[in-house]
Amino acid sequence: MAAPLLSAALRGGRAFGTAAALCRRAAPLGPMPNEDIDVSNLEALEKYRSFTRYFKLAEKESRKPRWWKTYRQHTSPQPEPKTDISLPRDKLSRAKEIKGRKKILRENHQNAEMERAARLRTVLIPLDEVRAEWEKTSGPFHKQRVAQHCGIFRDLFKGATFTPWVTLRVEYSQEDEHLVPVYYGNIVAPSEASSPPAVSYEADEGSLWTLLLTNPDGHLRDTDSEYLHWLVTNIPGNDITSGKEICHYLPPFPAMGTGYHRFVFLLFKQDCPIDFSEDVRPMPCHSLKMRTFSTFDFYRKHEDAMTPAGLAFFQCQWDSSVTWVFHQLLNMREPVFEFVRPPVYHPPQVKFPRHQPLRYLDRYRDTTEPTYGIY
Repeated sequence: MAAPLLSAALRGGRAFGTAAALCRRAAPLGPMPNEDIDVSNLEALEKYRSFTRYFKLAEKESRKPRWWKTYRQHTSPQPEPKTDISLPRDKLSRAKEIKGRKKILRENHQNAEMERAARLRTVLIPLDEVRAEWEKTSGPFHKQRVAQHCGIFRDLFKGATFTPWVTLRVEYSQEDEHLVPVYYGNIVAPSEASSPPAVSYEADEGSLWTLLLTNPDGHLRDTDSEYLHWLVTNIPGNDITSGKEICHYLPPFPAMGTGYHRFVFLLFKQDCPIDFSEDVRPMPCHSLKMRTFSTFDFYRKHEDAMTPAGLAFFQCQWDSSVTWVFHQLLNMREPVFEFVRPPVYHPPQVKFPRHQPLRYLDRYRDTTEPTYGIY
């Protein structure tokens, strides 16, 4: 059988060969693992004598940079480092933090009344003090993680991140003296946010701040643009009413059918008074074209004189109050978005279906008569 094949190849037929004969091995880009080991004399190699010593040396070798990539580096590469634009802050040493915690534990152990209340399950935890401690320690990092998860930094700062060291408290007052707070992604109805909120934060005397409210999800024409809802600049301390209102407050107006929109409050700390004359909107400003905004461009323009320091955001979707905003304030027809559901897909009908339900042929009937069953 080999002779006809060989003669066919000699007459110009298609040649054949194995993969081993066709492949070409390229030279490695660097030294290979264990290249310096003399395999001819393995008895002369140093013995580990214990698994612990072997494990430590293996971990040490794994941390060294290599010219090749491991399987984990190929499948899950490390993300690119992101620019940190947050306020500079003195980092508390780990030793001092642990020392302070041990001191508190010792005081609690020596407190006989607290120990007795804990045994009887009558001890009361001061939640206000716990929240205040959380705001000073791990709270800013938790807020940063939530904002990162919700895409706030990705959509507003093109991937740059910051840690909200300043606690921003935002509350919407209602007619029945009820307050609707804004946390970090909670749901607030547009009717509840129809008037400017009360904003408070801790500020040093003589400091200047800028407060911004933007909607990165609501632009009707450009998906990469935002709508500016509120902008107050050169705020002395924490007195919002004494600041310069560059753009007056506009209630949320998420269009029907567009789902939940993110409304983000950003607090910037200024190093000095800033001239925002280029960002001034007319009073009143009910034009969506003039409300078009970009937080990234706004920050890039004034990044030398201000730094993001606080963050809070809420989500809201359409309700009946949005219709009034479109008709009365924006003076335009209300857009309505609907999802056009595609027709149900059925694979081509086969003549002899196997392992199919009894109503298989009902899928391909030409009548509009309703059928029973789910397919």
